[in-house]
Amino acid sequence: MTVEVKVPMLPESIADATISAWHKKAGDVVTRDENLMDLETDKVMLEVPSPVDGILKEIVKKSGDTVKANQVVAIIEAVAKPAVGNGEVAKAPAATAREASAALSPAVRRVVAEHEMDVSQVKGTGKGGRITKENVTSAMQASTGATTGRPEQRVPMTRMRARIAERLLEVTQTTAMLTTFNEINLHEVIELRNKYKEKFEKAHNTRLGFMSFFVKAAVEALKRFPAVNASIDGGDIVYHGYFDIGVAVSTERGLVVPVLRNADQMSMAEIEANIAEYANKARAGKLTLEEMQGGTFTITNGGVFGSLLSTPILNSPQSAILGMHKIDQRPVAENGQIVIRPMMYVAMSYDHRIIDGKDSVTFLVAIKELLEDPARLLLEI
Repeated sequence: MTVEVKVPMLPESIADATISAWHKKAGDVVTRDENLMDLETDKVMLEVPSPVDGILKEIVKKSGDTVKANQVVAIIEAVAKPAVGNGEVAKAPAATAREASAALSPAVRRVVAEHEMDVSQVKGTGKGGRITKENVTSAMQASTGATTGRPEQRVPMTRMRARIAERLLEVTQTTAMLTTFNEINLHEVIELRNKYKEKFEKAHNTRLGFMSFFVKAAVEALKRFPAVNASIDGGDIVYHGYFDIGVAVSTERGLVVPVLRNADQMSMAEIEANIAEYANKARAGKLTLEEMQGGTFTITNGGVFGSLLSTPILNSPQSAILGMHKIDQRPVAENGQIVIRPMMYVAMSYDHRIIDGKDSVTFLVAIKELLEDPARLLLEI
């Protein structure tokens, strides 16, 4: 009996998807619920599992093809699992060693899909014979002879990268974006974190990072400056009575911004745990569209990559974004004395159509004051 493999229902507002990579080829043994291929949309990566045990008889749509929900992408020749003694069920035929080694990581899948490579010819040197990104890169160089000279490659943008480019260009063209800067002395935050981070981790089973301090400070500042938590809709200003904070996460596919819903109601432990979960899901390509939609304010941290200063671009339709940067030991004046303190430059880009310069500056000063005296975050003063 043959069974059709169809594109699953796509998230709301997404009309179609692109086949990013097939993980099986015609003639391969497949098992029920095994991931056959990856589908890339503008924002998320989806997996298409096998509906039955059997043999992949035909691949109807190839890598790079655009498909819609319910469209047939492959045909499987179903193979029933025959019953054996004592009520047990016989196992489906085992895949070959090559097929086992071709269980690619998301990062490798993307490289393979972008360059339309046949991984059956790639020798895996990872654990258990898995194919690594370095294996794929070496195979590409060997096949093109790109070990000397001035090689170059032309590859199409992924759907996600193209969408990011489109949105960033749109923001710069449709908003009156401006950036204001300040610097924060993080001495007190670091002292507090160093004193309690071990107890915090034991009590809450999550590490105490810097982001929870910044989220808490941002929420408190947003309460004082409602325009920063607002957005423009046509000729109206929409003031949001809730605080959904987007936290930018960098992945190999691009920057994604999962949202902490009702961040004002979260404890620091809940903020840290949610951010850690989102980061893991983002890097595995498992974030859902719902987890990235909405948001009233965004925080992005270029400091983890060593950035000292930057001008972050707005996450439309939000009216402001806070940019964190590298913590740098610098000499500063305190009470007439020169001391070395852990300093961070911060930047807030904002839409000048809705936020005045005074409000943008005093908003950032409020965040600075809260973080330089973190007890105020706990006392909400």
